[in-house]
Amino acid sequence: MSEATVTGQVHLIEQTKSFGQKGFRKRTVVLEQVTGRFTNYLPLEFIADSCDMVDNLSVGDTIKVTYRLTGRKWQRDEQSEVKYFLSAEATDYELLKAGEGAAATPHDEPDFGPADESAPF
Repeated sequence: MSEATVTGQVHLIEQTKSFGQKGFRKRTVVLEQVTGRFTNYLPLEFIADSCDMVDNLSVGDTIKVTYRLTGRKWQRDEQSEVKYFLSAEATDYELLKAGEGAAATPHDEPDFGPADESAPF
């Protein structure tokens, strides 16, 4: 499986979450990319020991993230609808520029601002 990179500004850093009896850990970092007309918000998942790498990041930092796409299929039973899920699993990052100002805590909620009535969705 090949890996790719994406660059953006750290918009949100979630706390590490643990799942299941085996202690599976996941931490989501959302990158913001301004690409002309729309702003993209890209959730990247740091898994297991990679969760700890994120401790050194701050909201506002500009980073380059190496990631791989992972997907899975889910179906409750033979008669139910099949659903597919896609994730971007971060494997590493490089700090390109430290952000200015105070870092937000993991509990800060993103400010979505007023709704844009002209948006196509």
